[in-house]
Amino acid sequence: MGIESIEKAAVIGAGTMGSQIAMVCSLAGYPVTLQDVSGENLEKAKQFLGVQMEKRVKKGRFTAEEVETAFSRISFTASLDELREADLVIEAIVEKLDVKRALFKKLDEITPPHAILATNSSTIVSSKIADVTGRPDKVCNIHFFNPALVMELVEVVKGPHTSDETAQTSMDFVKKINKLPVLLNKEISGFIANRILGKLMDEAVYLFENGYAAFEEIDLVCTKALNHPIGPFALMDLTGIDVNYFVRMQRYEESGNERDKPAKIVQEKVEKGELGRKTGKGFYTYDNKKAAVK
Repeated sequence: MGIESIEKAAVIGAGTMGSQIAMVCSLAGYPVTLQDVSGENLEKAKQFLGVQMEKRVKKGRFTAEEVETAFSRISFTASLDELREADLVIEAIVEKLDVKRALFKKLDEITPPHAILATNSSTIVSSKIADVTGRPDKVCNIHFFNPALVMELVEVVKGPHTSDETAQTSMDFVKKINKLPVLLNKEISGFIANRILGKLMDEAVYLFENGYAAFEEIDLVCTKALNHPIGPFALMDLTGIDVNYFVRMQRYEESGNERDKPAKIVQEKVEKGELGRKTGKGFYTYDNKKAAVK
């Protein structure tokens, strides 16, 4: 299977990431099916993408006609049956292994035998999912970064079950949608960027929880002394504090190591429903509850 075989793409999960991935594919000319079990999430995705693309039109990055055409290529649906003609499926749902495994089992039954089934997860490697399908050679990780409309890099991860052809086709597809792919030849939870970032976040949380500095000051150090575009606490608010929580819980369940558990402050935020920008409050408080994508 080559890149020429991918004519129709599909994205599962109409959250912030999934909706943006769908738009990225559509802007590159691919018909895309964006599926979510929640009709409300699909409506929110339409509104979110409308706002984001309107900003780009105002900035002159796209014409109104180009945006209208891109939207016309996206099918919003609550039905998995509409993925029967997809050549590539990218899953972007909740970071829970059992939920992903159940979904991939259904996808294997619904999609054509040649279709590549990819997960956007950066913590759950595809070898933990591939065995529920009859096509483990066509299962891999294709990891976009938030905000996917802006971030150029995409990590493609080849599991021990993933064929060279699937990895190459995925790399080629990422280039076709105007992103920059990097290939990981072996699986490791967190991949490259998030493993490095995770160490930074762990240290930032440790310094804050132990009273060395306020979280605002720690963010300031990272942006002004280390020249990072955004501090670790502001970044957790942007990506979702619940995402950090689920990632750490997944790691803890795998390792049994207490050090891998979510930080106490992260757990408290999740219990309070203070998940960051999407809820209007995380470490910081926001007037606009929608995640800002520039």
